Amino acid sequence: MHFRQQALSKLQSPEQLDLPVRFARPQGLLVLAVTVAVMAAACFWAVTGSVASTLDAPGILTHARGSYLLQSPVAGQITEVLADEGETLPRDSPLLKVRTEQGERVVRTIDAGRLTSVTATIGAVVTTGADVASVERIDGADDPLVVLLYVSGSSAASVPVGAPVDLTVQSVPSQQYGVLRGEVAAVGRSAQTQQQITRFLGDAQLGKQFSRDGRPLAVLVKIERSDSTESGYRWSSAEGPPYAIGSMTLATGSVRLADQRPIDWLLP
Repeated sequence: MHFRQQALSKLQSPEQLDLPVRFARPQGLLVLAVTVAVMAAACFWAVTGSVASTLDAPGILTHARGSYLLQSPVAGQITEVLADEGETLPRDSPLLKVRTEQGERVVRTIDAGRLTSVTATIGAVVTTGADVASVERIDGADDPLVVLLYVSGSSAASVPVGAPVDLTVQSVPSQQYGVLRGEVAAVGRSAQTQQQITRFLGDAQLGKQFSRDGRPLAVLVKIERSDSTESGYRWSSAEGPPYAIGSMTLATGSVRLADQRPIDWLLP
């Protein structure tokens, strides 16, 4: 029988106990060594390494005291505009002349600042409480700019004070001049409504834009100053743009959050 013949042949052949047994080829040992080295390096990095995460948020360049909407205290027809947009005005400065039933009245600023916009025009009829101008509160032309980022409430809790921030300014090509450097100076404690944002920035459209996805928290970013750039602020490039940057310019901030160890992702 076939199976019996195989058994007899095996019994007749001696065991080759004096020959070495090859468990793996040299190429296999090399692959095993490389795999073990990679796994050891990965475990070491997972325990001692760190991963930086960032949070992007929309914002705007402004001054720390914000702006206000100037409202007409009287009803009537505007006969004269007494200041130009961009002009810095002292407190109680005359801005408009309005013809009312009781005679001509003057609308004045309620705080010192820069006139950013005048919505009222000569000949227009205004009602009491109507918005006629927007004024940014500043003490002088040298007041430093800051950036207000509007971060969703669920994300703001992870933003630490002192975190570095890269700011992409809408009016500055980042590929050519880089980004502004700054750091988080303060994080708001309560969510901002559309009306609160509008009052602080003096712009209803911005209030609507920044609250479009819900009530955000305001994150104040201090911009790093520099005497070697034309703008007076520090950029990721050597010189930054060859011109000054103005307030009420939209920007996007990339906040670097606290570094996290990779092993924390794996542990519950």
